[in-house]
Amino acid sequence: MPDDLSPADPSPEPATPSGSEADWPDVRLHVVTGKGGTGKTTVAAALALTLASLGRKVLVAEVEGRQGLSQALDVPPLAFEERPIMKVSGGGEVWGLAVDAKAALIEYLSIFYHLGRAGKALEKVGAIDFATTIAPGVRDVLLIGKIYEAVRRRGTRRRPDGGIDWLYDAVVLDAPPTGRVGRFLGVNREVADLAKVGPIRAQADSITALLRSGSSAVHVVTLLEEMPVQETVDAVAELRAAQLPVGAIIVNQARDPLLDPAQLAKLAAGSLDRSAVAQALRHSGAFPGDDGSGTESRTDDWSESCVTALLAEGAAHAERMRLEDQQFSIVESLGRPVYVLPPLRGGVDADGVRILAQELADQGKW
Repeated sequence: MPDDLSPADPSPEPATPSGSEADWPDVRLHVVTGKGGTGKTTVAAALALTLASLGRKVLVAEVEGRQGLSQALDVPPLAFEERPIMKVSGGGEVWGLAVDAKAALIEYLSIFYHLGRAGKALEKVGAIDFATTIAPGVRDVLLIGKIYEAVRRRGTRRRPDGGIDWLYDAVVLDAPPTGRVGRFLGVNREVADLAKVGPIRAQADSITALLRSGSSAVHVVTLLEEMPVQETVDAVAELRAAQLPVGAIIVNQARDPLLDPAQLAKLAAGSLDRSAVAQALRHSGAFPGDDGSGTESRTDDWSESCVTALLAEGAAHAERMRLEDQQFSIVESLGRPVYVLPPLRGGVDADGVRILAQELADQGKW
């Protein structure tokens, strides 16, 4: 798994695994979304490392200007141009990109209207800010248009098997949260009233065709809590209605039950034997001053308060597990592959992202 965070030099990417070896054989654009606070950016960073650990050349990109990916991967802030940010064990590499609407519009004007320096002059007088603010649909076309171009860009080498040599084997997009991702990806709908014909409409049509093809998948990150799960359900319904391919549901920060089902049921019902719990605590030496011999060296009041507190905490844990099981059943009912990631006890940092990357690699064939 990824263990080398040194800057990368471009190097030949190995061939992608064949369809029989991968869960997502034809997917090259992995869009990652999720309710705010579910850890979608961390998961996007981990997925990029997972794909790179398979020997692939991966571009990871963000469109919200928060530099969350650079913080998660512990690398310098991502630039507005694609740049190598790390190599990983396995021979793969990760490139980074922070898509900026203003920079994308200047590039767009240069490519389609040959404005060149005039585009930068427009920026100086505020026209670029005006254009990207007054027409949010056009702004989204510009943002995702950069991702589209990166996905479709060809490399310079001829593949031995005669297939298409893409510059990137995979692109991972840290997309807007679920509340906005439908609108962000629905570029055709957003520009319908702004551009009936012309380059912007043509680009929106091409982007939509890519997003609806087997080359793309939208993965949704959630927590096992009522609001994130409900937003996941709504997002999946919205994506399906828009004919956008739903990928995996990635459950983040899932807790493991600390006790077996029978013990959890007794804790929830309040039927666990208090005297047996107290005796176990005394034998464990858990009471201050206890010599572990089974004889109390503290007052009965102290023992009783410890047992009461422990049982209350256990009951809360049992209730939490019950609620998470309910939410997990809802996630499973969506009919998509489910990946489960643990909480990061040491916090979200580059080491934690590697742990999540390993989990994704272990649970799926990417």
